[in-house]
Amino acid sequence: MTIRVGIVGATGYTALEVARLLLAHPEAELVAATSRAEEGTSIAEIHPELAGRCEVAIESLDPASLAKKCDVVMCCLPHGASAETCKELVAEGVRVIDFSADFRLSDQVTYEKWYGVEHPWPERIGSTVYGLPEFFAEQIRQADLVANPGCYPTSAILPLAPLIANQLIEATDIIVDSKSGVSGAGRSAKVATLYCEVNESIAAYGVGCHRHQPEMADLVQRIGGQEISLLFTPHLTPMDRGILSTIYVRPRNIHAAEVMACWRKQYADSPFVNAVDHLPATKHVSGTNYVQMSARDAGDRIVLVSAIDNLTKGASGAAIQNMNVMFGLEQTTGL
Repeated sequence: MTIRVGIVGATGYTALEVARLLLAHPEAELVAATSRAEEGTSIAEIHPELAGRCEVAIESLDPASLAKKCDVVMCCLPHGASAETCKELVAEGVRVIDFSADFRLSDQVTYEKWYGVEHPWPERIGSTVYGLPEFFAEQIRQADLVANPGCYPTSAILPLAPLIANQLIEATDIIVDSKSGVSGAGRSAKVATLYCEVNESIAAYGVGCHRHQPEMADLVQRIGGQEISLLFTPHLTPMDRGILSTIYVRPRNIHAAEVMACWRKQYADSPFVNAVDHLPATKHVSGTNYVQMSARDAGDRIVLVSAIDNLTKGASGAAIQNMNVMFGLEQTTGL
């Protein structure tokens, strides 16, 4: 049976990436898409890349109608608005993969502190499965709602969590320095992401206050079993897509070789996570759902380097991977 997929919030880059990936998926099909601003058009009119390949009509959001058409809905709305829509969709009996941060964190207080809004569905904070199949596949398989991971957190959680779980590094001294392509800022017009602002430039932003910092710490703590202290600084770089995270940790009497061995053991059955001998670059994973990670000794620290595509493993590819798990398919199907 073909998995019927719907997209809520069809105008953004993540929605385009979902549609693109579904075109190559042998067991799933995009059957519905919604947008408040673009009702009455087709998804190909919003995203010309899909012309001649996908002509799904854009409709207004009606959770009951969408639930009848779909087996799973990808909710690509901003935080706050997304939680309300997810609540309505789940109530209608359709499974949901949420791209926002509304269900990623463990507690309501942390969410409301960092996102500045009252949570519309607090009962699901801390009880929604985090969509990282490398650690939570069994829970994802049964879930009615999955919190798709943030892009920056994915690039940090995957290298850090096994090291914390195995007590190979100091938990209270972790620095994550990340560089992202401009697509990570979304498709809506903003002065900071105009061509003349980003071209031939690189800039730090959200220093000490980026909302992905608590997500990184929360998930590494959940998986690793101990409290950590983490400093995160993101940077905007003049490229379309990709994230490169350089992570500085203090080892506990180990070297980079032991880090690589830990990763290879942890991710032996994870098809998209590769511990590589070379230093990863964003071009090595562009357009794919793969993660490349490597480690180097550096004085009294070890430097971890990870690369992902922010639109694929950092968003839409992860959602397809989660969908595959939810419906009993191989994780790699269509990816």
